[in-house]
Amino acid sequence: MKIGPRKPSIKKSVSARTTGKVKRSVKKTTAPAYGKKGAGWIKDPKKATYNKAYNKTTFGVNPLSSNTNKTYNKKTDSISNNDSTEVGCGCLGLILIILLFMLIF
Repeated sequence: MKIGPRKPSIKKSVSARTTGKVKRSVKKTTAPAYGKKGAGWIKDPKKATYNKAYNKTTFGVNPLSSNTNKTYNKKTDSISNNDSTEVGCGCLGLILIILLFMLIF
């Protein structure tokens, strides 16, 4: 079992973002249980336990990775975004600050 950072692969990340969308949509329409929460535990429990342990013990270092902002919730066994804890000014706030600075000076 791997512990620590995962090695990023640009080729695999691009492939995962492009080729699977159509396949997933076809499977979702044909198989009613496909993509549902907990279906992996029924289909292949050994792989599901391995994946759960792997996701808890490793972390991604790829800046293109979309799961850099996610944490694992032990109570619900789900992954959620932590966007509510981030404080940011945003682009609009930056423009307003620049305009106020220009008006004052």
